[in-house]
Amino acid sequence: MRVVTVMGTRPEVIKLAPVIAELRRRPDSDCVVVATGQHREMLDQMLGIFDIQPDVDLDVMRPGQRLSDLTADLIRGLGKVLADLRPDWVVVQGDTSTTMCGALAAFYENVSVAHVEAGLRSGDRLAPFPEEINRTVVARLADLHFCPTQQSAANLIRESCRRAACT
Repeated sequence: MRVVTVMGTRPEVIKLAPVIAELRRRPDSDCVVVATGQHREMLDQMLGIFDIQPDVDLDVMRPGQRLSDLTADLIRGLGKVLADLRPDWVVVQGDTSTTMCGALAAFYENVSVAHVEAGLRSGDRLAPFPEEINRTVVARLADLHFCPTQQSAANLIRESCRRAACT
């Protein structure tokens, strides 16, 4: 089973590092780490601390980049990576643009999506911005949701999302 983990920020590395370690420990899995570079300095710092070497680095950030341009670059880059690798699963974490674009690119490439830290909600689509919208988009795309709390799972059930699991 080939699993692509997508990360671009410090929290994504911190929360996906144990998942990556477990996947790499298993002889029946091929874990491919894709870094987007959304928060380059903090990402690299955490990758070093957890001794994770990305297999692919999209290095998408540019000075003065608009969110729409970042999103387009992420979708384009992740879509190509997923088309080339043809994984069974894509794992994303949280509510960043990297997370939303990883899930959307996987959906476009017909790859199953697992979402770590699913179901968080503020109830205000503009706060935090753009994270609250990213959360709801990923919820619609994910095939498997790993919720940090019972309330997070209840949020997804209320939204009629499938396969919500509290971890």
